[in-house]
Amino acid sequence: MVVRRPQLAAAVRVPVLVPVLVPVVVMFGIGLWGIDRGGMWRDEAVTFEVARRSLPQIWHLLHSVDAVHGLYYLLMHPVLAVHPGEVALRLPSLCAAAATAGLVAALGARLARPRVGLWAGLLYAVTPMAGHFAQEGRSYALVAAGAAAATLLLVRAADSGGTLPWCAYGGGLAVTVLLHELAVLLLLAHAAALALARMPRRVWRGWALTAAAVLLVLLPLVLVSSGQAGQVAWLRPPGGGAVERLLRSFAGPTRLVLGPYLLLIALALRAPLARRGEFSLPAVALPLLLLPPATLLAVSRHWPLYDDRYVLYALAGAPLLAAAGAERLLEAASRLRFPAEGLRLPAAEGLHAYAQAQAHVRVHVRHAPTLLGVLAITLAFASQLPVLRADRDPARRPDNLAAVAAAASERLRPGDPVLFLPALGRRSALTYPKGFEGTRDIALQEPAPVSGTLYGRETGPGELRRRLDGLDRVWVVAAPYALTSAWYPRNATERVKLTVVGEEFVPRAEFVRKGSVLRLYVRRPPAGTG
Repeated sequence: MVVRRPQLAAAVRVPVLVPVLVPVVVMFGIGLWGIDRGGMWRDEAVTFEVARRSLPQIWHLLHSVDAVHGLYYLLMHPVLAVHPGEVALRLPSLCAAAATAGLVAALGARLARPRVGLWAGLLYAVTPMAGHFAQEGRSYALVAAGAAAATLLLVRAADSGGTLPWCAYGGGLAVTVLLHELAVLLLLAHAAALALARMPRRVWRGWALTAAAVLLVLLPLVLVSSGQAGQVAWLRPPGGGAVERLLRSFAGPTRLVLGPYLLLIALALRAPLARRGEFSLPAVALPLLLLPPATLLAVSRHWPLYDDRYVLYALAGAPLLAAAGAERLLEAASRLRFPAEGLRLPAAEGLHAYAQAQAHVRVHVRHAPTLLGVLAITLAFASQLPVLRADRDPARRPDNLAAVAAAASERLRPGDPVLFLPALGRRSALTYPKGFEGTRDIALQEPAPVSGTLYGRETGPGELRRRLDGLDRVWVVAAPYALTSAWYPRNATERVKLTVVGEEFVPRAEFVRKGSVLRLYVRRPPAGTG
């Protein structure tokens, strides 16, 4: 039998909305700060370029590449149709991060009490990892919001029973896994939460049917994306430092925050995780925090799939546990009472004034722990402020395509031939076409939107060699690794680029931007001349 918690009825009252809304506002404010960095990096550029295509063109693309992000591109299509720009690109992620902070707070309020929810939501909001992905034009913040919503819907479905709550849970979970298929690991966390709470058979039956339906919905995406596995070929098996990096990302990158954070989590886990048939906060938060990252790390030892952004949604478990630990700490402190013996009661005529004074004291004492927790989170935010500030610098991303386009705009003239090495170097021109306005893309045969590719379809090696033969100079936009002797591409067209440019041209000028090299080549003079 499910035990009803006394705070469940209060979860929808106006006073409890305040602890939920405050983290939303804080997360939105932190995410809005510096959201226009002045440049997109390569992953954001893919979102920006693909989502602005027509719906048939997006559908055409997904058959060959990026099916795992298909739903996200379709959601971003109307957003960027209204006002294409960097702020619009990142605004859905910002709203999703703010919603996640509120959902974390709602989980804490429902499973414990409102102040625990407030602390958990605020802790989520000030975590640098949450702030980072709040400003990324990719799907990960939306996946985190979906996972938090699905977890809250699971708690409600297990408490209330009935078909409708399970349908809501299944719908939320289905959208989440379609936004990114690795969010399916959330099912493991939810199953573990049910097991820790020792839920009755009827709850397990409802969850199992819902999980099966979600897996059935996900199956077509898995089948298509498995044929596109080459997209994650850049991933490597996680090393020994992966766990520590993820721990610092979740609990705080500074020692001043990390130590107390882990201590509070340990306090939250000291008590029994749950009573039979009842969810507790640790029973829900601990599997959410541990199981998705641990499973993906273990699988990636043999089949590399791990990247910390793929398990961003597990972050929600950390602030929930830390807030629960803070509540346990306060409960332990509240048991310390001054002895009542020896106290003299006031005279009868002073009883009324005494009672009023005691009432005022109780009000202040009741709110003092909440404010103390908020103060501690404010100090944690101040400690991590340099990390958050540094994250707003475009140089913190792997590259800055706006800087590449700006360099090209300053140096290239209309009619100048441009060669992208490899073809994915074309993303700077696709994202910021004004920087390359009027130039000639020597290798391009069919533009990216028409060809159903990310970067366009290039001409064959024979035709490319013929085109290069007629040039005296060519600008090359290259990834740094493509200019090293160790790189040997499998694509024949890319090999022709390397061969012809290396043998028939010499570099005349070079301009380096993070992640890209802009280099002018002129034809090598004939042997025996000048």
